[in-house]
Amino acid sequence: MRALHAVATHGTVAAAASALHVTPSGVSQQLAKLEREAGQRLLEPHGRTVRLTTAGHVLAGHAADILALVEKARSDLELLREDLTGPLRVGAIPTSLHALLPPVLAALRDRHPGLAVTLREGEAEETMPLVVDGRLDVAVLESWEHRPTTVPPTTSRTTLLSDVADLVLPASHRLAHRKVVDLAEVDDIPWIAWSAGSGCHDWLVRVLRQQGVDARISCAVGSYPTQMALVAGNVGAAVVPRLGRDPVPEGVRVLATRPALNRTIHAINRAEDDERGAIRACVDALVAASARFRNPA
Repeated sequence: MRALHAVATHGTVAAAASALHVTPSGVSQQLAKLEREAGQRLLEPHGRTVRLTTAGHVLAGHAADILALVEKARSDLELLREDLTGPLRVGAIPTSLHALLPPVLAALRDRHPGLAVTLREGEAEETMPLVVDGRLDVAVLESWEHRPTTVPPTTSRTTLLSDVADLVLPASHRLAHRKVVDLAEVDDIPWIAWSAGSGCHDWLVRVLRQQGVDARISCAVGSYPTQMALVAGNVGAAVVPRLGRDPVPEGVRVLATRPALNRTIHAINRAEDDERGAIRACVDALVAASARFRNPA
């Protein structure tokens, strides 16, 4: 079945043999045996090479499903072992790093002490290319409703949770008594954004411009607690996600916005690594840690 699947995928017996690291004659022998067991011809001559018959195409489709199940079973058995070992490299956006990664790393350490986990902070535009080229194994990233993150087709994505960002104003601001504020009304105060050049910075500028607001950025700071401290000092307004939000300092008011500012938190890994035990253990731990945040208040 592996030989048939390889021929269906790569097009020729020679290419299939190269992919399977065997000789072409070895592939041909396996296919001949499979034809005898199936009782039908699976290959037919096509010029100087061969092609799948109708029966061959049907069986090749089943072969792909069967091989995927075999790999899933192998991965499930691997997860039952306590000796998952080797490096596991994880990247995460700051809010998820603060809220999700401590329990995730603790769970991985307890269940699989042989894993050597390393963690780096980074926005999606930094970590996603590292996953694609194999320098990171798993990345946790965000996708804003008003600025979706495009995930490469070579990766697998697992949705962890949905989150909302709120408007943060100085308590003395004229709108601070409200529960909900139209962003278009916030036109008399500078804004505090994430670090210049980041996706979060560009997202805020885009959202404000869509609401007809002059995006006057007075401070660009890669820390939400610091942003809130600046708001408390009457420096400007900010938009802060609920996930992992620290206690709100004195002198700050948090208000819902119109339109709502929604984002989704995902974990991604290379699709070819879906059934690696360490990858699955990490993603499963992220899903479990995200459960308490799935209905943000």
